[in-house]
Amino acid sequence: MVKNLFSSQLRQGIYFLIALSFLSTHAYAARPFVTDDARLTTAGSCQVETWTRSYSSSLETWALPACNPTGNLEFTVGGGRAYFDALATPNSTDYVYQAKTLFRKLDLHTSGIGLAVGMVHHPSIQVGPNQHGNQYAFIPISVPLNEDRLIMHLNPGILRDKASQETRKTWGIGFEFNATPRWMLIAESFGDTSTGSYWQSGVRFAIIPNLLQVDTTTGKKYSGSSETQWISFGLRFTPSSIF
Repeated sequence: MVKNLFSSQLRQGIYFLIALSFLSTHAYAARPFVTDDARLTTAGSCQVETWTRSYSSSLETWALPACNPTGNLEFTVGGGRAYFDALATPNSTDYVYQAKTLFRKLDLHTSGIGLAVGMVHHPSIQVGPNQHGNQYAFIPISVPLNEDRLIMHLNPGILRDKASQETRKTWGIGFEFNATPRWMLIAESFGDTSTGSYWQSGVRFAIIPNLLQVDTTTGKKYSGSSETQWISFGLRFTPSSIF
């Protein structure tokens, strides 16, 4: 029984680390991407992205509001909650803070490039002034390969893990294909020099174009077992003006 409990705790701990690896690599682009894009929320407005990610023995829920009050500086403040099946593994809460700006905007014939900096905070891991967190920075690059129908996103970056005092290189590459005005296909790969590499693919559907989208994805760690596989469902709300 003790052995089974220990195995269960270890398994759930692995799930938790996988969940954190998505955040520690970099913050989120427009759902359902993990790899960020060289775009900003509409100037003078905000957007909200929310989703769930399900593993075989755990579940995450997330909400990331983002606002662009000035036109070229987007702020994201949000968080997520992880729920574990094993009673011996406590649920956990994480917070994300990010700022992103663009040096060049993406259009039909020109690549976009910018800079994003942020922090992932894990107060549930350790209470007090030395609470764990990751500081990160990356360069979002978006390249139109077929005007706006096929776009490639690149994320070279760096991360500082406060708990381990480790500095990691991070990366991401993703492709979005606008199959129709309402349907988008996505595929991406991302990771860092410590936690390894992951892949994800899925679709996004615009219920109301430029306002309300839903999506679903599945993904897995390249070298991981079936326990590292997930499925996610998300929603994105992007009003044209708030301020």
